[in-house]
Amino acid sequence: MALEQKLTPRLQQRLVMTPALQLAIKLLQLNKLELEATLQQEMVENPVLEAVEEAGPAAERDDSEGASNAEPTADAEPTADAEPTADADQIADNLDVDAFLAQYFDYQPTTANMRETPEGATFESMLSASPTLTDHLLWQLEMSDLDEEEFQVCQAIVGNLDPDGYLRAATEEVAAMGDWQPLQVERCIGIVQQLDPPGVAARDLRECLFLQLEQLGVQDQLPGVIVCRYLDELTAHRFREIARATATTLEEVSAAVSVIRTLNPRPGQAYSSDSPRYIVPDVFVHKDGDAYVVTVNDDGLPKLRVSRTYRRMLRKGAGLPKDASDYLHEKLRSALWLIRSYGQRQQTIRKVAESIVARQRAFLEHGVSALRPMVLRDVAEDIGMHESTVSRVVNGKYMHTPQGIFEMRFFFHSGLGHASGSEVSSVAVKDRIRRLVEEEDPRRPLSDAAIAKQLGEGGLRIARRTVAKYREELGIPASKMRRRIC
Repeated sequence: MALEQKLTPRLQQRLVMTPALQLAIKLLQLNKLELEATLQQEMVENPVLEAVEEAGPAAERDDSEGASNAEPTADAEPTADAEPTADADQIADNLDVDAFLAQYFDYQPTTANMRETPEGATFESMLSASPTLTDHLLWQLEMSDLDEEEFQVCQAIVGNLDPDGYLRAATEEVAAMGDWQPLQVERCIGIVQQLDPPGVAARDLRECLFLQLEQLGVQDQLPGVIVCRYLDELTAHRFREIARATATTLEEVSAAVSVIRTLNPRPGQAYSSDSPRYIVPDVFVHKDGDAYVVTVNDDGLPKLRVSRTYRRMLRKGAGLPKDASDYLHEKLRSALWLIRSYGQRQQTIRKVAESIVARQRAFLEHGVSALRPMVLRDVAEDIGMHESTVSRVVNGKYMHTPQGIFEMRFFFHSGLGHASGSEVSSVAVKDRIRRLVEEEDPRRPLSDAAIAKQLGEGGLRIARRTVAKYREELGIPASKMRRRIC
């Protein structure tokens, strides 16, 4: 039987995401800083887009004083049904489109333009990077009285430090880097360990703490003995065992532990090169009378519009080549999609924020203890949108409230049953656990069962394992690790 090729029509349903829908989803999940960068990039790539210039106070005064005699200017924002003026039409008719587009696309920044420096720029206004741990140590080595070979060995040691300041390479590995002797490497490790910050270039935690005690001059006293011989017992808070083994009292062990607590187990973190993360709220919530008002933060975001020059070109078709006309139509379509999606994004964020504020009014008044349990479905049903849309809105965006700045996802969490029949937010329960731990007797810390019992006496139904889970999420150690001897 011979095989043959033929076309067979088949009808099926498929969900296809249009470019406009893809753009709307992309803008919706961006935070304010990412949105600002995206809009600026779109204005660079799309010549049809332009930003509306804000009118200054002087211009506003002129408009208010002579509103009756005001004439439409060339910079006025055109409406959807506005017609261009006669002067503008005459300019568009006399415009050499080919020369204009050629000049636009053939423009290349010259070296002179790139070298221009804004007036008023000073060295004081320029940012400088903070010194790293490596820079700080090498600067000290350059100031030291070392020969060339010792400096090279110390430089290799500094290059093998991790961000916490620990030496992660063995002596033999460092020696193999320059064909040096292990004894010479050990001597240079000692040189680096005497530098600032104290405890740098240690091989483990015990050595790091002991180096810091050496600089304090108490390495031969009880703190040094505890660090060298009883670090495991110290970590487990077995202070009575330390007192018996060292033939000292609990008060003396307590004083030694207080000295050890002042040491830094990560000396290199003070010179961390991680840049701080700045949070810019996407939504502001402020109280106006008895109502809370939601304002979407659009500060710094450009107000986009379609360039009137290109609209007149397309409307008249004044000698436009087909390639140029197709290009401008495509860019115009993209610009309209972007403007429409941008507006929908702002409206969606405002609707979600208003729904959150309406449900969490008690939190805005009294704080975390009054936070109500809420899930994505509650807001989705309130604003008539899908849960996935609400999830994109709250992910990575922040809300400025009278109680502080919170991520919008912070308000969505489960609840626990209460004796009154209502539900209590899990965040509020964690806040209660944290306050109970802060108020406990450090000599007799509360166990998980004791915390669950106290919460149960307040009407909250919670199991011991749930308390342990929340305690671990809060970063609170177990009761035996929280015990103090004083």
